[in-house]
Amino acid sequence: MKFSPNVSSSRRKSRKAHFTAPSSMRRIIMSSALSSELRKKYHVRSMPVRKDDEVSVVRGTYKGREGKVIQCYRKKWVIHVDRITREKQSGATVQVGIHPSKCVITKLKLDKDRKAILERKNKETKSAKSKGKFTEQDVAMADVD
Repeated sequence: MKFSPNVSSSRRKSRKAHFTAPSSMRRIIMSSALSSELRKKYHVRSMPVRKDDEVSVVRGTYKGREGKVIQCYRKKWVIHVDRITREKQSGATVQVGIHPSKCVITKLKLDKDRKAILERKNKETKSAKSKGKFTEQDVAMADVD
């Protein structure tokens, strides 16, 4: 059911928006779930995939294979993982593109920006802050007026 009047629920418009999305939006669309260990550690469900993350494939022909992301090919909506290749008819080996939604991130490459994203998305601190509960100090300060 549609709640926001600013967003279309039309299949045609949704598909157009998806396939003509700019690179900045493709980054967010090309997100993967975090592994259960990382989810417990950071209290975050998913993250945009980036080069040097380690992923495990959970769906498709290459299910169960693990490796490091060597390229995020946003134009084709895929990521390339090392050791996941196939041979062409000519004998050359090529990378196989895998959609990030079919992968699970097992190890994150952390830098200051990525740490900030994890801090912002942390569900545990969000739930504690947004409860709207008053502390004893808040109550005491209300009586000062």
